[in-house]
Amino acid sequence: MISADLSGKTVLVTGGASGIGLATVEIFARCGATVALNHLLDDPRGAAEVARLKSLGHKIVAAPGNVAQPVEAETMAIRAIEALGRLDFLVNNAGTPATPVPIPFAELDRLTEGFWQSILNTNLIGPFRCTHAAAPALKAACGAICSTASIAGVQGSGSSIPYAASKAGVINLTRSLARALAPEIRVNAVAPGFVDSPWNREWPADRKAESVARTPLKRACKPEDIAEAIFFLCAGAAMVTGQTLIVDGGLTL
Repeated sequence: MISADLSGKTVLVTGGASGIGLATVEIFARCGATVALNHLLDDPRGAAEVARLKSLGHKIVAAPGNVAQPVEAETMAIRAIEALGRLDFLVNNAGTPATPVPIPFAELDRLTEGFWQSILNTNLIGPFRCTHAAAPALKAACGAICSTASIAGVQGSGSSIPYAASKAGVINLTRSLARALAPEIRVNAVAPGFVDSPWNREWPADRKAESVARTPLKRACKPEDIAEAIFFLCAGAAMVTGQTLIVDGGLTL
């Protein structure tokens, strides 16, 4: 359990209604930060989690909006920053596989233009939109950014070719933004391995079991495992920027 005092610090977490995003919201909130929880406007989990966390005494701000939509993403970020009063950390976590089950890489005909656009708009352009909007506030606070990539972007695997390509893009975007926003803002990413989360609830059981069997630590990652790495790259790691930290239990060794 991470223990730190982040009283007076503020965080915006995109895709914060479940999984890695929610675990990240919780870890920052437990440490005293005020957290803006971004969620899709029509996702009932977002409002429910905001209410639950507030009932526990945490300082939470609702930040509804879709990072996949131009203007809406930037407006969401700006409104969240206004509600927070400042911004110390941005966690670009919102993402989508755009398919409930993996698409074999050889099945190119299933990779339609709309499928590509859905993934790239959310997973790659979304983090840029939010970063662009948040950069002035983050510079003023000498803050940090952490984006959620994936081992799919490291080794060309995952739920589909577009998904792997989008996450490789996040890794490259992280390096580029680290140069562009230095020295005031540090920019890093985390690359999860197989995570036991709502994302892959419908994945074939044999695929999940195979991932765990190939993992030296012999278990799937939990959302909390990834949230701890995100917390480290934001609230600590003062001389780390432009890096992607793989958190996969050794799966890619």
